[in-house]
Formats: sequence, C-alpha cells, structure tokens
Amino acid sequence: MKIGIACPYSWDVPGGVQFHIRDLAEELIGRGHEVSVIAPAVEGTELPDFVVPTGAAVPIPYNGSVARLAFGPRVNHQVRRWLAKGNFDVLHVHEPFVPSLAMLALMNAECPVVATFHTAMDRSKFLSIASPLLVPVLEKTRARIAVSEEARRTAVEHLGGDAYVIPNGVDVSAFEVPAKDPRFTGTPDSPTIGFLGRIDEPRKGLPILAAAVAPVLTQYPNARFFVAGRGDSSKALEILGDAASAVTFLGSVTEEEKAAMLSSVDIYVAPQTGGESFGIVLVEAMSSGSFVVASDIPAFQAVLEHGTYGDHFRSEDSDDLARVILTAIAEPERRAQTITDAERAAWRYDWSTVASQILSVYSIAVKTAGHRVAGWVR
Repeated sequence: MKIGIACPYSWDVPGGVQFHIRDLAEELIGRGHEVSVIAPAVEGTELPDFVVPTGAAVPIPYNGSVARLAFGPRVNHQVRRWLAKGNFDVLHVHEPFVPSLAMLALMNAECPVVATFHTAMDRSKFLSIASPLLVPVLEKTRARIAVSEEARRTAVEHLGGDAYVIPNGVDVSAFEVPAKDPRFTGTPDSPTIGFLGRIDEPRKGLPILAAAVAPVLTQYPNARFFVAGRGDSSKALEILGDAASAVTFLGSVTEEEKAAMLSSVDIYVAPQTGGESFGIVLVEAMSSGSFVVASDIPAFQAVLEHGTYGDHFRSEDSDDLARVILTAIAEPERRAQTITDAERAAWRYDWSTVASQILSVYSIAVKTAGHRVAGWVR
C-alpha cells in the first residue's frame, strides 16, 4: 500500500506528533508498505529516508506552547508536487485544523484521506473563528482518528463528526532496560525522583514540582531530583532556593538516556497543568518500570486508569504533590505491585497493536472511497 503522511510541525524540533509519525512510518515500512512523510525542516536537518522536507517553519504560539508551522503558496506548491509524485492509496494528515502543510495536503488531496487529531483544549479562539471554514475542508476526510477521548472531544465540539479513538504508540521494548543506571538509582533513605519535559514551558509543570522539593526533603534530606529537558531553568532555580542542591538539571537527553532515567528513578513525576491530549511520557515511564505520580488532568487519568497504574495529585497543587510523593516512597511494596501491573498494561500502547488499528482505519477509508489497492499488506 502506498501511504502518504503529512506532518504539521517542524521535524527539526522534537515533539510528540513528530515522534508519533516517525514511529508509525517505521512500523508501516517494516510491514511492507511504501510510506512517504512530508514535513517542514530546516536545511541540514538529519532526516530519515522517508521524509520529504519543505524548508524552515515559522514559530507560532499555539495551545500554551510554540508550534513551528509551514504554510503559504511555496509550501502549497511543494505539497501538490509531493501528492502528484506519490500517487498514494491513502493520505494520513495530522492536526488538519492547524494552519500548516497538513491542512494544505488535505485541501489538495484526491485520494482517500484519514485525519488524526492530537490536541485537547477547552476553548480555542482560532477554532471558534475558523471552524465554519474548516468543516467543509474536513468533510474530505473518509475517516478520523483521535489519540484520546480528550482529543476526540475537542474535535467533535469544534468541528463536528466523530472519530475512532486510537492512542499514541510506544515502542515498549525500547524502554525495557535490563539494568538500572547507577546515576539515577535511589535507596530507601535516598529516593530518586525524575521529571521530563521542556523546563521553561509553564504547562509542563516544573514550577509545581520545584515547589514540592523542599517538603519532600524535610522527610528525606538525601532525596535527589533529576530534571531532563530543554529550556531555561532560572525560574525553577528561583523557586527551589536552598533546595536547589538536591536537583540535577540534565538538559536535553537522547532516547537512550531518557529510558535509562525512567527505568532507574524510584518515582517519575508528571506535573503537567493542561493542554495534554494523551500522556505518552506516562506510557514510556510505565514501560520502563518507573512508578508514576501524575497530575489529575483528564488525559493522565485515562492513561493511569484513575490511579490503577500510578498515583494522582491535585493539578497545580505542590503541597498535594509532595504528600503523594512521600506516601509513595513510604509504600515500597505497593509501588512494586503497581509497577508490575503498569508494565503489563503498557503493551496495549505498543506499536504492534496501535499500527494494526490505524491500518484498519486506512482500510475503511479506502473501501468507503471505492478505491482498489493492489498488493494490500497488513
């Protein structure tokens, strides 16, 4: 099957959508499909063979973060040329309501189209204004996917229609590290706590964790905290004050380093305050064998099944976060059992399962469009 995938965000700036598209493409190629991905990327970016770059993107504030998008006549020409050359059996566009090359691909497509919605939000000024224009364009889609119930709710409320809920995928085996990394390993008297995310992006919640460090240190003075991610740490250091010596800032980490940290710390904390449609890092932590403490935002409650596979604290409440961390540290047997259950549950998000579900949606899109696909390979 010839599959085209349109990525809305710049490939040179790592993000959840880009990782999702990369891993999906690799899984589909491994199953014998022919896949081409089009994405913005600055010149000189190291790209997989299946990615077709369209040049640099423009940073635009979006949903509490900064998205790097490509739009306009030049990009539209590149997209049209890519579609013509690819002659795809199905086109898969991600975040089609974002003004990006994915939207342009949808507008220009003549083959069956599947759209995936990743974003969850309560209100969007852009969508409120643009939805009358977007709905007719989205009617070109033969099938829609949302990565979570929250993402589905956002799409349905703003754009109508419905969507299959298929979660983000994770290569679970990549996070099954055989031995703990001594740099991040704790002891009963010196527990270790990890955080991963852009550290100067407010909705990732590092200030919430920073304010919880001192209360944890009152009971465990030798506790250590590891913070991985890009960004300016000055605000967190200001909040930490005298407790800053207990925190190690790792900066940007590789996938291998991320797996090493997640598999070795006693507790992984996800203090995000909102704007999350899923919670891919929670699944990665579950796969790694880390005990997860997460805010009680809906997306995280869905992944942890309301506390079955980790603990929740009240979102944006540092005192409650400290309380939950301390309770978890004091209950090693419960932590161990929860970790075992979570590792087993993580396999439902493995790409071996998720890609098969997506392929089923492709099949629906192709069949409802009346197209015949030669050499269909599952």
